[in-house]
Parts: sequence; C-alpha cells; structure tokens
Amino acid sequence: MLFLNLSHPLTPEQLEQVRAISEKEVRRVINIPVHFDGYRSYAEQVAELVDGIDLTPQQWQNELIVVNSPSFNFTAVVLLAELHGRMGYFPPCLQLRPVEGSLPPRFEVAEILNLQEIREKARQRRQIG
Repeated sequence: MLFLNLSHPLTPEQLEQVRAISEKEVRRVINIPVHFDGYRSYAEQVAELVDGIDLTPQQWQNELIVVNSPSFNFTAVVLLAELHGRMGYFPPCLQLRPVEGSLPPRFEVAEILNLQEIREKARQRRQIG
C-alpha cells in the first residue's frame, strides 16, 4: 500500500497498526508538508499540493492508497474532492484517536475509514422524490 501523510509524521508503531488493520504492507510513505494560505483559494492550493505528488494517472487510479488527511476540516474536504477526481473513488482514510492517559499525549490508529463504502451505503439510504 502507498500511504499519503498530510498530517503529523507517523510513528513506526502507528504504521504497524495500519499494517495490522489493513493486512497489507505499507510499501511507501509519502510525507507531504501542508501549510495553507487563508487568503488564497483552498481548491487551488490543494490542486498544487496534489500536483506535486510524484504519481502517474495510472498510479492514482490503480494503487492502493491510504490517506492521513490534514486535521483542518476545510482543507481535508477539498483534498478528498480533489483525490476523488483523480482516483475515481474516495480513498480510505486513517482515523487516529488519543491513547487514554498517555503523557505526553500520543495517538493510535483507531481504524481505516472506507469512505467509498460509506458513500455507497449512504446512496442506498437516499430517497428520491
């Protein structure tokens, strides 16, 4: 699996948790530093950011790619729209949660969210009329 990390660097322990949950080897981690200018279009900035990731159109559409999105909600939703356009589906995304009682604060992998599956189930609940 290819892992796009647009958040804090992941620890070896977190990457092992990803492997255990997904039952797939993490072949490559691409750490992408994220900083957005609040006075520029987020859509333009996200497109530029994704343009800078060294993947071919075939890789975007065929590789197993898991995303750790930025924590800022506006950039995360724009990123998902951009990735859906390039990939043809919503990518799976990492959900981290705090480790209870840890000092300093630490985070563990809670799950890998299958956004495409969530979308498909939601479509079944959509009522037309």
